[in-house]
Amino acid sequence: MMNRRDLFGLAATGAVGAALWGCRSGPAAAAERYTVTYSDAEWRRRLGPAAYDVLRHEGTETPFTSPLNSEHRAGTFACRGCALPLFASRTKFDSGTGWPSFWQPLANAVSTRNDASLMMARTEVHCRRCGGHLGHVFDDGPRPTGKRYCMNGVAMTFAPAHT
Repeated sequence: MMNRRDLFGLAATGAVGAALWGCRSGPAAAAERYTVTYSDAEWRRRLGPAAYDVLRHEGTETPFTSPLNSEHRAGTFACRGCALPLFASRTKFDSGTGWPSFWQPLANAVSTRNDASLMMARTEVHCRRCGGHLGHVFDDGPRPTGKRYCMNGVAMTFAPAHT
């Protein structure tokens, strides 16, 4: 039988564990409102397994696997979930991390929030229009911003500029 002290100890342990592990009760985007929304089944159908895991459940693609790492043409990188333009190719750089990296998003393209998962403090980046998880932003990028938007390639598409 559990007494009051045991109950409080168990609750405190659970609260500490949740804080350390950054537990979430589902996709973080679920609590916010976005202009592009679909049912979970429709997102799964539209995106396919890899993009669905990243965009809707904050997964991470394996580094060095995205074809967008080698994309060096002029153009625009957009959200795979809703086609919102996110990054201009002129802001892309090789960070050596294995994920497409940019030093600045397009105006009004992304939103950020604190991410305390994996026992570290990071800043999550998601699409402003559909809430899809794109990756994280760090303060170790090049000039002029000093930012590194480390994005999952599977979460984006690329459209070359018209010449």
